Amino acid sequence: MIRLIILIIIIIAVLSYFNISIKNFIESRSFQENFHYVLNGIKYMWSNYLKRPALYLWNDIFIRFIWEPLINNLERIKGGQSLIEKLFVGRCPFSTS
Repeated sequence: MIRLIILIIIIIAVLSYFNISIKNFIESRSFQENFHYVLNGIKYMWSNYLKRPALYLWNDIFIRFIWEPLINNLERIKGGQSLIEKLFVGRCPFSTS
């Protein structure tokens, strides 16, 4: 994090040395047009191509197979239950008999 802050300070110092105004650059008409063009392209890609697969992965894979089992197991641990007892009901996987 500190490296990022130092890098930003160095970039600002270099731009200032070459008399480049960040404010004028950001407020320029060409930057604004380019920024909105790229932003609209990203929104289009998200809405038409990425949203459905991303939501499927999030809701049907991550939430179902990772998040809900994790929360259930943490609740069992919080309640004092052993996860080993839940997995191996009536049989101990470590016994030799």
